[in-house]
Amino acid sequence: MLVVLSAALMVVDARFSGLKQFRAAMGLVLMEFYWVTDMPVRAWNTVSAQFTSHSELLAENEKLKAEALLMQRRLQRLAALTEQNVRLRELLNSAALVDDEVLVSELIGVDPNPFSHRIIIDKGGRDGVFLGQPVLDARGLMGQVVEVMPYSSRVLLLTDNTHSIPVQINRNGLRVIATGTGNPESLELRHVADTADVKEGDLLVSSGLGQRFPAGYPVATVKEVIHDSGQPFAIVRAVPTAALNRSRYLLLVFTDGRTAEQRAADAAQAQEEEDRKAAGETSVPPAQVPESPADAVEEAR
Repeated sequence: MLVVLSAALMVVDARFSGLKQFRAAMGLVLMEFYWVTDMPVRAWNTVSAQFTSHSELLAENEKLKAEALLMQRRLQRLAALTEQNVRLRELLNSAALVDDEVLVSELIGVDPNPFSHRIIIDKGGRDGVFLGQPVLDARGLMGQVVEVMPYSSRVLLLTDNTHSIPVQINRNGLRVIATGTGNPESLELRHVADTADVKEGDLLVSSGLGQRFPAGYPVATVKEVIHDSGQPFAIVRAVPTAALNRSRYLLLVFTDGRTAEQRAADAAQAQEEEDRKAAGETSVPPAQVPESPADAVEEAR
């Protein structure tokens, strides 16, 4: 019966237009029914979308945090590389101003003893480094080599309390001795007459006396001059021009005309001679067997 009725309504709706108004009215009524019945589905989709969006946002936030951290690491590395590039450019500029032959080295260690100002560099006897060789950075003299190993060397800094260097005031040529104080930011000029022409801001350069350091390299700048009428000598303190506790790349100065290969060969030969001498001093001469009385009489005959 329902099938027949449905078929009849379909035929009437297709042939005639009398059911259009009825269909429109039924559509309005059914629309509300559809909206009510679809509410649970829409509510579920909304809640699910909110939870999904929240999870996606959390995951995206974690991803962005990781990417930001990686970018910050790259930025820090870039800043370090930029500073390293600047230091190397300064070092190359200073090397261009030095007439003597130089060798670039890198600091690889610092003496842990707080009362000893010594550093270790990555160049040694195989590179032609020799005892007493001057070492400087982009700003001035740092010290001298005091121990040579095959692939590294130990450098004594100017501020070590056992180190002294002959200098002269660049303004008037007055010669004085600059001695380390144990403070990496201070040198002291010893036995400077109270009437000597020394002023704050005077540049001290190596004088070349003693033939250890070449002449003309910046050493320090006078920071303080104290005059005491009751003392024969003034108290003069200076600040090293070199960045003793900050420089990483250094220059080894060669003041002679030998090549690096010749220096390495000479250093190896000198080391062999020292080892041979040390071995000769430690060797004990063979003991002499005392002669018997009969042998002595035989020799007398």
